[in-house]
Amino acid sequence: MNITKIMSTSLVSVSMDDTLSVVKDIFDKNKFHHVLVVESNKLCGVISDRDLLKAISPNIGTASETTKDIATLNKRAHQVLSRKLVTLTPDACVYDAIDLFNNNKISCIPIVDEANKPVGFVSWRDIFKVIKKPKK
Repeated sequence: MNITKIMSTSLVSVSMDDTLSVVKDIFDKNKFHHVLVVESNKLCGVISDRDLLKAISPNIGTASETTKDIATLNKRAHQVLSRKLVTLTPDACVYDAIDLFNNNKISCIPIVDEANKPVGFVSWRDIFKVIKKPKK
């Protein structure tokens, strides 16, 4: 099965200089776990919800929040993104994605065209949905 049949094409991205406050707002308002970092229509990296949680203070939004805690939200996307990109192209198959998930510590694979422009992404949950589908 071709990866385009299961990839999500509703992409949400930020730029390299967007703050972690912007990234946090995206995660808070949506039910996904990865944001693509794009500059000049080219994929530069990925920020996961776990990357964000590691980069900001755990006191954000609590009664013990300080000015120093809030300042962690001013970090920029380029300071915390995962630069070691593991990607696929639209002509890849689901088994290519499974191999990448098995051989890398990732939970999302951006799908990029020949110009490295993101056109979709696949998560390990998407793979499970394919495996679970009953055969016809």
